[in-house]
Amino acid sequence: MSKDLDRLKNFRIILGSQSTRRQKLLAELGIKFNIFAKRNIIETFPSEMPIEEVPLYLAKIKSKAYESEIKNNTILITADTVVVCNHEIVGKPKSLQEAKTILSKLSGKRHTVVTGVSIRSLNKEHLFSISTYVYFRELTADEINYYVDTYKPLDKAGAYGIQEWIGYIAVEKIEGSYYNVVGLPVHELYLELIKFVN
Repeated sequence: MSKDLDRLKNFRIILGSQSTRRQKLLAELGIKFNIFAKRNIIETFPSEMPIEEVPLYLAKIKSKAYESEIKNNTILITADTVVVCNHEIVGKPKSLQEAKTILSKLSGKRHTVVTGVSIRSLNKEHLFSISTYVYFRELTADEINYYVDTYKPLDKAGAYGIQEWIGYIAVEKIEGSYYNVVGLPVHELYLELIKFVN
């Protein structure tokens, strides 16, 4: 085992997330962690807040929701991902019809996926964010309907999962971290965790 991973073993690491994608990605780093998933965290932000600050703000809100779990030698990780298109945040759809509307907006355009991450212990917190540009080709209404009706992406920012069917047929290219689009920028998170414990 690498010395850095060995050092992380000295800490109780908590991932504060309901997302199975984030849980799987963190596990692939070879890091042992506990999962705490709280529902009904109010994810709102001031309307005047600059868009680039929103994911960090929401990651921090999520971090505060789990602060009672932080003890000595505990590291808490929380994250929030937003999709930005035409200078507007595209959230998670509330219905299948809204998912189809969102994908119609993304069709043929470049959008930005931004993830804000909070790494927190009893005595300090570190925040960082990662942005990835994703380019969609023009999608037909039939393709959008098929994807939404088959995969029902109501739990996904931007109404899609790049690792699903639509990622194979719609994404022309990306600039930046692929795993950020899946849900967690694991390359950057690993490096930031190592710095956090050193």
